[in-house]
Amino acid sequence: MKIAFYGSSLLSSYWNGAATYYRGLLRALSTHGHDITFYEPDVYGRQQKRDIEPPEWCKVVVYDGTIEALKRVAADAGSADIVIKASGVGFEDDLLLNGVLANSHPKALKIFWDVDAPATLAELRASPDHPLRHALKTLDLVLTYGGGKPVIDAYQALGAKECVPIYNALDPHTHHPVPVEERFKTDLFFLGNRLPDREARVDDFFLKAAHALPERSFMLGGAGWDDKPFSPNLTYIGHVPTKDHNAFNVSARAVLNISRDSMAQNGFSPATRVFEATGAGACLITDHWEGIDYFFKPGEEILVARDGQDVADLVHDLTAEKAAAIGKRALSRALADHTYEQRAHTADALFKARLARSMEAAE
Repeated sequence: MKIAFYGSSLLSSYWNGAATYYRGLLRALSTHGHDITFYEPDVYGRQQKRDIEPPEWCKVVVYDGTIEALKRVAADAGSADIVIKASGVGFEDDLLLNGVLANSHPKALKIFWDVDAPATLAELRASPDHPLRHALKTLDLVLTYGGGKPVIDAYQALGAKECVPIYNALDPHTHHPVPVEERFKTDLFFLGNRLPDREARVDDFFLKAAHALPERSFMLGGAGWDDKPFSPNLTYIGHVPTKDHNAFNVSARAVLNISRDSMAQNGFSPATRVFEATGAGACLITDHWEGIDYFFKPGEEILVARDGQDVADLVHDLTAEKAAAIGKRALSRALADHTYEQRAHTADALFKARLARSMEAAE
């Protein structure tokens, strides 16, 4: 089937945490025989900071950040069997949503794919006239990369016909164990862009832990932290391209995951970092959120902290041997239960079932 997918960026992870999700899932979907075209706007300097070039398994169309260019690519939806508009594209999202729906073939499967469901739902609740509220009536399916039952119930209450989570996962082609690199050696590494709905949690879970353990080393990666004051034992390295993710995941004794406010409150929303780290065999410490044990076993395959003091205590007691054992178990679990091939199998079955249902209704 021909898929037109409109998202933020497949080629660049710069200010774009969904990049590895798109890559892993679409690569896996391509093995099911789908002909995929990914449309991304040239905004935020992402094209100047590409992590990958257009891959063989997906055609990529980069369009100018202008209304005229948006309308041109939206017209391409008319030739697709499946039309997908992701959340957070980053340029005139509402106009793009209306454009692709207006241009879609009547028999096409029309999907909204939400890569930040808790934040999107907060927007919808605050805006009774939000364009997505109206679009839910014509969309065949809402997919999310997390959220569990609370997100499903919320979307259906707003009028979605169906909402199904397709969780983040591991792409073993991209994230896997590699040799340790000295430049990333540290006791605890955190990677995350500076965002208003996560900064307070970073202060608590990461910066507080670093301050409490002056004898240990900490490293921070991600964009936007340049003017943030840090303790002397913390090194800030800025944006980390995806080509270096495996190296920092295996080189640090432990890697920290800190959820954004809404995802932590909602639960069942493991970030891409969770599977990137475990896929490399890293020892992962995550902040607590409901549903962790659905993905990994706390204390054996993953370590869980409820605040910065918990993080400090875990780092203080973590030996290299214990960290390696936890990382090994996490990698085995990710490969067994949480790969993008498994997620793609679920998505492919949904696509085929919904298209068959649509064809039957049209007869």
